[in-house]
Amino acid sequence: MSEPQVGVPVVVVNPIKVEDLEEVRSCLAAVAAELGVPEPRLVETTEDDPGFGQTRDAVDSGASVVCALGGDGTVRAVAQELAGSGVPLGLLPGGTGNLLARNLDLPVTSLEDAARVALGSSTRTIDLGWLVADPAPGQTPDLADPQPPAPADNVHAFAVMAGLGFDAHVMDDAPEDVKAKAGWAAYVASGAQHLTDDPFDLEVWLDGGEPSHVEARTVVVGSCGELTGGVVLLPDAEVDDGCLDVAVLTPKGLFDWVGTAARVLVGHTKDGPSLERSRAKVVHLRTPSPQPCEVDGDVLGEATETVFVVQPGALVVRA
Repeated sequence: MSEPQVGVPVVVVNPIKVEDLEEVRSCLAAVAAELGVPEPRLVETTEDDPGFGQTRDAVDSGASVVCALGGDGTVRAVAQELAGSGVPLGLLPGGTGNLLARNLDLPVTSLEDAARVALGSSTRTIDLGWLVADPAPGQTPDLADPQPPAPADNVHAFAVMAGLGFDAHVMDDAPEDVKAKAGWAAYVASGAQHLTDDPFDLEVWLDGGEPSHVEARTVVVGSCGELTGGVVLLPDAEVDDGCLDVAVLTPKGLFDWVGTAARVLVGHTKDGPSLERSRAKVVHLRTPSPQPCEVDGDVLGEATETVFVVQPGALVVRA
């Protein structure tokens, strides 16, 4: 670890997502000088570590803020390590989605504008979601007082949304080079390949209540409501309400998919055929066959049992 640099902003950057790293460095230095704060220190992610270790080092070094620059996966890694630390998260535009920044109405097209916010002093506190894949004994939250799970290989944070089934397939099959060229449209092309996939049996428990049984195509659990492309799937979701919002989609064929997509795209907030939305602090899902799952676009592999829990007020964000 480098020598402590207390009070210095740190930018965790994925170099693959940045065309000109020196130009980024120059822009951030100029904004820092304008605001009268120390010049940010840039640390790069690697193939082996997408931002977790870099963020831990930044916190240990006394960073005043840790900014993520490199897409939703980088944001997720930084957010997971900052949870509960009180060190602010700064959001700089990079990659395809910038979903957390969009949901917080932060700049997503101008690095300079985003840097003024990230290196400024205004903050807000938001919730963080956690997914436990195939929980071991003792990893299921206490429903009377749900707490974030202890760190483990099967525990993953999400700042925006997590998904199971179709949602994870779409994320997994959208090639990086296509996303770089076509943006969110890459997910549309990927999704078209899975519209006729078979449904899966699903049991759903919300806050420990009675289970519901459905044949589902996908489940999305989120702290935010807006998807890639500006589509609002969870209209009641708020980033600081201490709850997770859940959408269970059950279309039986292409016709149902079209109808469900049309209702979501035009902003209908009422549930209808093939779409049921709900809210909970703890969401417990079980399937008889393993299903792919993802957190903020990072596909984790398959699981038959997943538990989602909210950590209220876990993140301080420059906003």
